[in-house]
Amino acid sequence: MELFGVLEQVRTKAPLIQCITNFVTVNDCANILLAAGASPTMAQDIREVEEAVAGADGLVCNLGAIDFVDSMILAGKRANELRIPVVLDPVAAGGTALRRELSARLLEEVRFTAIRGNASEIRALAGQMSRGSGVDVAAWDAITAENLSQSVELISDLAQKTGAIIAVSGVMDVVSDGTQTVLLNNGCSTMARITGSGCMLTTLIGGFCAAAPEHPFEATCAAMAAMGICGEIAEEKRLRNKTGNATFRTDLIDAVFNLTEQELKERIRYEVYKG
Repeated sequence: MELFGVLEQVRTKAPLIQCITNFVTVNDCANILLAAGASPTMAQDIREVEEAVAGADGLVCNLGAIDFVDSMILAGKRANELRIPVVLDPVAAGGTALRRELSARLLEEVRFTAIRGNASEIRALAGQMSRGSGVDVAAWDAITAENLSQSVELISDLAQKTGAIIAVSGVMDVVSDGTQTVLLNNGCSTMARITGSGCMLTTLIGGFCAAAPEHPFEATCAAMAAMGICGEIAEEKRLRNKTGNATFRTDLIDAVFNLTEQELKERIRYEVYKG
């Protein structure tokens, strides 16, 4: 499996990514794409989304923008017709009856290239009882060494049922396309202390998949690793300068801007899951 080279493709191709995302993180999502070398468009009005996506290279749908699910479906169907990668972030998918209903509708009407969420959100999509707290993963849903085999089975099954690559972010990241599964171990705890790190990660996956549409599994893994490594770089700087989470957020975006393929190769920690 070749994870390297996708970052360079993002910077060479500069894919245009249409983002239908929530107002809390819209600026961060746009900036993380720009930092990586891609370009954002935030068109989400239902009157223009089909036209807008026809000129884009990728589409990211974020359930945090719950008022715009109809826009996501229209844009998603048009992207499917044009073979444009579509990535979903099922924010708090199991949190309310409305979110359960709308996430099920999205899965039914749009073919997603990749779906990125925390363990609680992915369990909710898989139809399991989930006790997710808002947009954060519940402690009892987190993937650990003790429940890893059961978690991988659930993730792999969901990938097979949806036809999407399932990427679960957490202390340990798990990515599966239903036949192969990769475990990634980059990142730091401060990433959970800023709003939008998950939304930024999903958007980054959209940029990577758009740059390498023929290799979406590798692109998803590379984006997950890149975000985790950049979190580590930002954390090293935070500890060195004794700053806080607001500066960390800026340093994280800066780290994406400055990340090199060499750093990605040297710092990535991953393994192919063998069961």
